[in-house]
Amino acid sequence: MEHELWITAIVNDYLAGVGSAILNLAGQHAENPARPWTNYMVMQILVAILVMVVFALMRSRLSMDRPGKMQHVFEAVYGFLHDQTEEAAGHHSLKYLPFFGTLFFFILFGNLIGIVPGFESPTMFPPVTLGCAVAAFLFYNIVGVQANGLFGYLKQFTGGQGFPMMILMIPIEIVSNLARPLSLTIRLYANMLAGEKVTLVFLGLTYLVVPAVFMGLHVFVSLLQAYVFAVLTMTYVGGATAHDAH
Repeated sequence: MEHELWITAIVNDYLAGVGSAILNLAGQHAENPARPWTNYMVMQILVAILVMVVFALMRSRLSMDRPGKMQHVFEAVYGFLHDQTEEAAGHHSLKYLPFFGTLFFFILFGNLIGIVPGFESPTMFPPVTLGCAVAAFLFYNIVGVQANGLFGYLKQFTGGQGFPMMILMIPIEIVSNLARPLSLTIRLYANMLAGEKVTLVFLGLTYLVVPAVFMGLHVFVSLLQAYVFAVLTMTYVGGATAHDAH
């Protein structure tokens, strides 16, 4: 049984009934009905709230004349994501930038919160990374159908080949698409779990310079994995909506 974080203990103490009800609605049953909330469930909700609070604070401080440091940082991140969307998905995919940005910031905050003492990164748990991957999978398929129509989108699974090659290409394309959420899930989960374990090992050995180095590495990996996840999603959306560009 996993160690219960202090914040998870508080939620279980006061909201156990709510947690059990939510799990029942989802067709799941908690192993311990008195403690239905797990660390990753509480942490991902906390991350979502944190993202909303940060952007609400930033919105209240937006200024054309005297932008603050926070505004400069987020404008730089927005410009970066804007350029990456154009490069990876094409100019026609800029209308999907809000979704890419939401994924990027949720994963980034989820990765980084594990550095804070007493918290864990929810992204080092497969259910959380699978949820992000399924969201990306559903999104690019839905916008692909919207952009090209159902038959136009399904035609992409033929690889643009004639009848003889279609028989070979369709199964390959289907397997390739179904493998994408699995790949996204494992990549993010494995990297964040490995980074967390390495940091904890060195924290247990020494509390001076070495842990700081690995915590810096953890920050770098957190940024990199959020970027990779977002760019791969952009690429999938760009491929799904490619015909819409013409």
